[in-house]
Amino acid sequence: MTLKRPRAAMPESIRRELDASGLMQSFKARPPYQRNDYLHWIGRSVRTATRRRRIDHMLAELKVGGVYMGMAHRPSKPK
Repeated sequence: MTLKRPRAAMPESIRRELDASGLMQSFKARPPYQRNDYLHWIGRSVRTATRRRRIDHMLAELKVGGVYMGMAHRPSKPK
């Protein structure tokens, strides 16, 4: 799959959050466009509180599975 946006580099702080929460595999299992969208979305936040809220949102979606940016995502739903 070719991404239309430039690929976002994963900040070390997000890598640590994913590792600490045990969700790195869930993140890596998502399609490239979703991983890229999450990283760009978090990276665009200006305020620290907004960044925290977005990271928490991503982690919650990865934990529950089956949802992406508040929308149903059947391929990532746990079986």
